[in-house]
Amino acid sequence: MVWQCCGYRLGLLDEASDKERKMRRRWRVDGGVELQASFAMRIEEVAFSFNGGKDSTVLLHLLRAGYFLHQVEQSDSNGDLTDCDFTFPIRTIYFESSSAFPEINSFTYETASTCNSILKHLVVDENYFSLSSYGVLLDIIRLDFKSGLEALLKANPIRAIFLGVRIGDPTAVGQEQFSPSSSGWPPFMRVNPILDWSYRDVWAFLLTCKVRYCSLYDQGYTSIGSIHDTVPNALLCIKNSDSSKEKFRAAYMLPDGRLERAGRAKKYSTPVCGRFLAVGNGLKSVDMNENGILTASVIAVGDELLFGTIEDQLGPSLCRKLCSIGWAVSQIAVVRNDIDSVADEVERQKSANDLVFIYGGVGPLHSDVTVSGVAKAFGVRMAPDEEFEEYLRHLISDKCTGDRNEMAQLPEGITELLHHEKLPVPLLYAKGLHKLDYEAVVYFFSNFVIDLINFAIKCLNVIILTATNVTELDGQWDCLIELTSSSGLLALAEPFVSKRLRTTQSDVELINEETGKHCIRMGMEWSILHMLKVLVKLLLGLVCVETAQPLSKLCLEFPDLYIGCYRESRTGPLVISFEGKDQSRVEAAAEAHCKKFHPGAFYEIN
Repeated sequence: MVWQCCGYRLGLLDEASDKERKMRRRWRVDGGVELQASFAMRIEEVAFSFNGGKDSTVLLHLLRAGYFLHQVEQSDSNGDLTDCDFTFPIRTIYFESSSAFPEINSFTYETASTCNSILKHLVVDENYFSLSSYGVLLDIIRLDFKSGLEALLKANPIRAIFLGVRIGDPTAVGQEQFSPSSSGWPPFMRVNPILDWSYRDVWAFLLTCKVRYCSLYDQGYTSIGSIHDTVPNALLCIKNSDSSKEKFRAAYMLPDGRLERAGRAKKYSTPVCGRFLAVGNGLKSVDMNENGILTASVIAVGDELLFGTIEDQLGPSLCRKLCSIGWAVSQIAVVRNDIDSVADEVERQKSANDLVFIYGGVGPLHSDVTVSGVAKAFGVRMAPDEEFEEYLRHLISDKCTGDRNEMAQLPEGITELLHHEKLPVPLLYAKGLHKLDYEAVVYFFSNFVIDLINFAIKCLNVIILTATNVTELDGQWDCLIELTSSSGLLALAEPFVSKRLRTTQSDVELINEETGKHCIRMGMEWSILHMLKVLVKLLLGLVCVETAQPLSKLCLEFPDLYIGCYRESRTGPLVISFEGKDQSRVEAAAEAHCKKFHPGAFYEIN
């Protein structure tokens, strides 16, 4: 029986493997203490919201087991489960929706029928009726969640509602195991016994206890919402199938639980390719999306950078690497070792760029807040990652104490892991599958307790690197590029080509030449007064119109190129740079520029 299996997991039997003992600890805490504490309320004051999903199914059977154990305790039973009456009196509510999968509706009604064999219909009105039998009451509500709750609580003295919510669910943000309802909602206590359960915990329970679950999970669905935003998880697709119709593995075969919601429509802001504008000397802006250019921003985290204690070498190196694969960098920012500072900057950049790279502030120290800041930017909580935790425990078991390794906390529901043979990261396996080889990401975890263990975190379109010098960055980057060939982690585009021209003349000489030509055309004399005006502008650090005019015209002629200039010193010559994807366009722009000046005024540099 189900409650016998639950009883085994809750500690009624002695023999268990190490893995089973770990699961039993979790289920004793979440499925026993919380449940039995909740039964201190009168049964009529407690309800359970069931939606037909895997999480609700787990909670249903935990509630049944918890109530049974409560009965045993109250009756001083000798533990003989067969002599106990397992009537389940907790009111169960189901919000029926026209957008629900038919399989979900069918499973819900069949589950109610299985738990208690006879269903009696009690019609209250067209939006609310009940199915009851042997003290079990299944309230089917055909209203929206808020209106349905208002009607339910108005008709019944309910003080607490059990919910099958887990960290990583959009509705779980800010919730604890006991959380009062939000402002503006009917007053009740939300009870979330399985809030800290992982995807693997859920399936371990369902498979071990051999309870029925919705058939959609055997068809590749890993997280079920409405018919409008839910598809089978592509990561479970069976390739090379003889049938033309796509086939999928069962949900419990998903190796990485963080990819549970890959079949759900994204609720996060979709990065817009080409949001960054290419500007040529401030005159013409060109949407990079027209040219298919992907953009990235770079964020460095560290008070030591802002104090000038150390020099940032990773930012320029990362920019060069991105340009080498055809990506344009829209911005480099430096922020403090502060969760809010990191979160604010990530929030700004993640929706304006295709990718955001962030480094610094990753580790076990008090100032290492980058991962937490990214989690806050996406509105998710930090939660233990069991696969990574087990790997760390195996690797540094002598340095780990307690049941949890705090270093294994990752942003819940949005973090992906990826194995690379050059990196000593955990290999992920699943029943019936070989080594994980689909898209996830490398988690670089250098300089924690062990030396040179490299990982990286990918949270949607934010990649967290932990390199502390250029050599480490080179190694991490090489792994990311190699992984791209199999996982599509980074889109590889045509690299940028560049050409740089240095002048053999000073600013003043260039201005004299260009302004002199202008004066001759206008029939004006070259005057000492005009020369003094030019010198004043130079001393003030201003770029005069006469100097900017040739480059400004060139930017209009070549809007697909980045055309800029910089000085190697305040009094030294200028360097004009041309960046673009088309070599012929870069050459044409450089040639057009040189023609505006006398021969030899510019020469090419590497």
